[in-house]
Amino acid sequence: MHDKPPAAEIGVLIYPDAQLGAVYGLTDLFAVANRMARERKGVAAPRIRTSHWAAVDGNVARVFDTEPGRGGEPSFVILPPAVTAPITQEEALPFAEWLRERRRCGSTLCSVCAGAFLLAETGAVSGRAITTHWFFAEAFAERFPDVRLEIDRLVIDDGDLITAGGLMAWTDLGLKLVERLLGPTVMLDTARFLLVDPPGREQRYYSAFSPRLHHHDEAILKVQHWLQATGAQEASLPAMARQAGLEERTFLRRFRAATGMKPTEYCQRLRIGRARELLEATGRTVEQIAFEVGYEDASAFRKLFHRIVGLTPRDFRLRFNSAAEATA
Repeated sequence: MHDKPPAAEIGVLIYPDAQLGAVYGLTDLFAVANRMARERKGVAAPRIRTSHWAAVDGNVARVFDTEPGRGGEPSFVILPPAVTAPITQEEALPFAEWLRERRRCGSTLCSVCAGAFLLAETGAVSGRAITTHWFFAEAFAERFPDVRLEIDRLVIDDGDLITAGGLMAWTDLGLKLVERLLGPTVMLDTARFLLVDPPGREQRYYSAFSPRLHHHDEAILKVQHWLQATGAQEASLPAMARQAGLEERTFLRRFRAATGMKPTEYCQRLRIGRARELLEATGRTVEQIAFEVGYEDASAFRKLFHRIVGLTPRDFRLRFNSAAEATA
């Protein structure tokens, strides 16, 4: 008879407004993974122990454990998404020091979606590459300018830091940890049982273009509104500079400073955003959609779409518009 090997503990932190669906969903995901491991390797299979942590009388303490009485230091600590808005700096104070101490003791810190704001309050991600929900990208960049945000990536595994982007990306993070602790075969078994995609997706498949508008440059904001209204059709540099009432070189400099993009890239993203909507909602051919959003060369449009979105137009339609005929 085999003795059970020691379990790797994953702690999930319940902070103010944390999404409890993710907290309990992760707990269930790891329970399913343990079952898959047992079915393959028997009672001697490695397993994951899950604990929940929360503020109790001003201190962070263990409030739940799938194996009560075991104690010990969690190997991983997960900061789940927030239900509405990211945690404030003041709210983060009692948790940040506890997280710093866990890191000093060797725990790997992980975040999902807006949990990245609490992670960044620890100072652990300064100069590091992380991801968060695309919706919070601008707010995060303003609050933590020393962090390298790679918003197109859904999961970034950087060794002692693992971050996941979207609100439901806790499934991707959970499967990533299952793969690391229990192996790729158990991870795939778990994904199949739960009917979720295994890791490998990208956040840019889902993210809409959200231009920066709160920059207080009225001339550039006027051009942005004009581009939105016209779909960036025939938006040449002279035309945009005229709309702004600026000399072209001045316009280029101020546009990039205000939006973080060159005008060409900005217009491309507006057009591709419109193309995404048409692929999701209509059965028009790719050639028709390319022409409608301003591209006469459908081949060039396909290449640009793939570069920005990470999927071909056909694959995007198959994923997001099951009712439409895949005519790409």
